[in-house]
This record gives sequence, C-alpha cells and structure tokens, in this order.
Amino acid sequence: MKNEKHPIFNNPNHIQLAAADLHRGDCLAVIPGLPGQFDAIVTDPPYSSGGQSKGNRARSTGQKYLNSGTSLYPDFMGDTKDQRSYLHWSALWMALCYDKLADGGLMIVFSDWRQLPVTTDAIQSAGFTWRGVGVWDKTGGSRPYKGGFRAQTEFFCWGSKGSLKGEKYSPGLFRVPPLAGGKYHQVGKPLPLMEELVAACGQRILDPFMGSGTTGVAALGQGKEFTGIEVCEHYFKVAVDRLQEAK
Repeated sequence: MKNEKHPIFNNPNHIQLAAADLHRGDCLAVIPGLPGQFDAIVTDPPYSSGGQSKGNRARSTGQKYLNSGTSLYPDFMGDTKDQRSYLHWSALWMALCYDKLADGGLMIVFSDWRQLPVTTDAIQSAGFTWRGVGVWDKTGGSRPYKGGFRAQTEFFCWGSKGSLKGEKYSPGLFRVPPLAGGKYHQVGKPLPLMEELVAACGQRILDPFMGSGTTGVAALGQGKEFTGIEVCEHYFKVAVDRLQEAK
C-alpha cells in the first residue's frame, strides 16, 4: 500500500510529491546530483551570528536567538561558524547553486546585519552579479534593546546569473510581522514574506536550507515547482508534512 503522507517510503531521505522534490542531507552533497536547472534560489541559511566569541557561538540556537532560551521548536544545525569560515562555506554552496541556475535566474539569500558583508562577498565569489540588498521590516514584533534600538530588520542579498530576464517589478522592502502565517521553526520566516519573494521568481525554485518548508509552501501555492534540502531530521519531516498538505 502506498504511504500517502510520505510517498517514497523506501527512502525516507528523498520524498517526491506532485510538484516538490525533497531531500534530507547536507546541501554540499545533494546539490551536485539534482537534475535540470532552476529559475531561482530562495533560501535562509543558518546565520552563525548569535555570538561574537567562540563560547557564545557554541551555545544552542535556542539560547542564541530566543529571549527565553527555551522553545517549542528543536535547535537547528550548522550555526557555529566564525565569520571567515562562514564566508568560505557560503561561497562553496553558492557556487554549486550557480551551476544549477538557469541564465538570468535569481539568487535570494537571507542574512542578518552581522553577516551581511560576507554574504554579499560570497554571492560575488560564487559568480553571481550582486544586484542589491532587500529589507524585511519585522514591525513591532522584534527584539528591543533597552538604551538602544530595536532589532527590527533582517535582509536578503540578491543577485542574478548574468543579465536579468524577468518582467516583474518587485519592491525592496517588506513589512511583515514575524509570526504572520504561523511558526514551525525557531527562526522561520513568515509565509506572507516568502510568498512575496517567490512571486518575483520563475517557475522552478531551489531552497538548499528549507527548514520547515515555508518557501516550498509559498511556491506550491503559486503553482510553481519546488526542490528543498534540509539536514535536520525533525524539520525535514515538518517540511514534508506541510508540503504534502499544501499540494
């Protein structure tokens, strides 16, 4: 009998749905084997920015990014790099994405303020034409600092493989509360934000760090094809369930 929730039950690390191809593993190992080309890379990698010292970076992601240090959502992996190794690692996976992207395709990568400079360096090191930085305004639902300024923004760096080919004009600033559309991940992006970004992209989208699958939900909701990669078993299963429902 076919398993309706996880259609390819003989390989739990590779799930294929009607318009979604989902892989559990390290993106450096998975990306080279993906078939065909993509029209856009839309992704939110682990920032590795929750601490300026080695000891702070080694803390759990819940301790680094949540005010309480506790969470209903499990910690995620790959968040302990220093800035130099983050740059080198980013350039590696972005170069693999460059090879899989169609000419004129978009590269959209989230970052916080600490990793913004090295993320723009990595985009260019991988071969993309760096075209700008967009802003996610989290409105009032963001972390305040007594005596300082509210941490109200995150960013997405974007570029293209060669000349731009799309016809759509998209804004560069998005005002979306962090919890809009529900939360399935410690630091997951809100669904309305990802819907806006996906709308600017072509038909076939790759997310090498899909987390709980929000980019995929946005893509399938717009009739697009989605390929996602996630190393964490828990969040991979969450993504599979969400995309199975979304399709």
